[in-house]
Amino acid sequence: QVQLVESGGGSVQAGGSLRLSCAASGFTFSRYCMAWFRQPPGKDRERVASIDPYGTTRYADSVKGRFTISRDNAKISLFLQMNSLNPEDTAMYYCATELSSRCSGRPDYWGQGTQVTVSS
Repeated sequence: QVQLVESGGGSVQAGGSLRLSCAASGFTFSRYCMAWFRQPPGKDRERVASIDPYGTTRYADSVKGRFTISRDNAKISLFLQMNSLNPEDTAMYYCATELSSRCSGRPDYWGQGTQVTVSS
C-alpha cells in the first residue's frame, strides 16, 4: 500500500531554516506528481509546492524564493528546503502524491504530517 512518511519538522526561530523529507513506498514514485501541503492552526490546508515527474515545480506565492521542493527518484524521497522562515510558516506540513503525471492539486494519498513551529 502507499505510504508517505514525513520527517524533519521542529521548532526554529524566525529567519532560520528546516529541511523536510518524505520517504515514499508502495507505488512507482518516479512516475507521479509529489507535493507538500500545510495546514496552519485554525486554517484550511494549502498547497505549498509541487513537482511533477519531469521536474517542473510550482510554489505558493507566500513561499516563492524561500522554499525549494526537490525529489530523488533513486532514494524514493521528496524534500522541502525551507529558508527565511517566519511565524506565518507555522503549520503541520504534509507530503502528498497524485497518481498522475500532472499536478492538479488534488492528492490521492497523504502522509501523517510533521509539525513546523517558527517563533519570533
